[in-house]
Amino acid sequence: MPELPEVEVVCQGLAPLVLKRKILSVSFSNKRLRKPFPRAKMYRHVEGAFILGVERRAKYILLRLTGKAVMLFHLGMTGKIGLFAREIPRRKHDHLRFLLDNGKEMRFNDVRRFGCVEVYSEKELRENDPFAGLGVEPFSEDFSADYLLKKARGKRQPVKSFLMDNGVVVGLGNIYANETLFAACTHPQTPVNRLLKMDWQLIVKKSRHILKKAIAMGGSTISDYENVSGEAGYFQLELTVYGRQGQPCLRCGQAIERSVLGGRATFCCPFCQK
Repeated sequence: MPELPEVEVVCQGLAPLVLKRKILSVSFSNKRLRKPFPRAKMYRHVEGAFILGVERRAKYILLRLTGKAVMLFHLGMTGKIGLFAREIPRRKHDHLRFLLDNGKEMRFNDVRRFGCVEVYSEKELRENDPFAGLGVEPFSEDFSADYLLKKARGKRQPVKSFLMDNGVVVGLGNIYANETLFAACTHPQTPVNRLLKMDWQLIVKKSRHILKKAIAMGGSTISDYENVSGEAGYFQLELTVYGRQGQPCLRCGQAIERSVLGGRATFCCPFCQK
């Protein structure tokens, strides 16, 4: 599933291509995504609107439209957004198409159809914030050692599961939680109430460094992730523990171990992350 860096890369690639463009029409496939298409809202708030902003919140892509409506995309596991000339034939899994005023089509393609698209009016955003339950962004000032120390107080939850909790911090999915904890020399199963402020400071610092580097390298293409231009990321070439079970640790040479924690594959060095 695309994580924060991959979604951020899509946003950065999409913005210069669609900002200030008018959406002339919306077309749907005959298959639904994880949620049914909000067709009535698309016709009411999206057709005829200009795209005024492209933003990321957690793993969501937000298009801000005239009329203060917001169209929200979640890529799910295999979702992709791209811009194509209108005459280029539709691909099998192009489930949503937006014709822009420059003759291009913005297309949402999703092979497994676990993604979703939602539309919120200005009133709905005021009355029912879809992001109300989400934690802080990892690049925000609120993501600090003091914040994590407070959130962890009285809990015995493993630190990896804690970091992957979107109610604590958003966007640190499985790949980047594994990589962060290796960089911070912290075992994934460490109970969070045992970590000190200095441990959290290191986790904050390392997570930001890893996320920034992943964004700069176009994200990680583990299976079929692509950016807006159809290009793969290459941060997977820099992974230190994720997917490297049995291979030597890049620090000490011990074999990287794989386990399952919270239903997710977990990788660590038994020597460096005691």
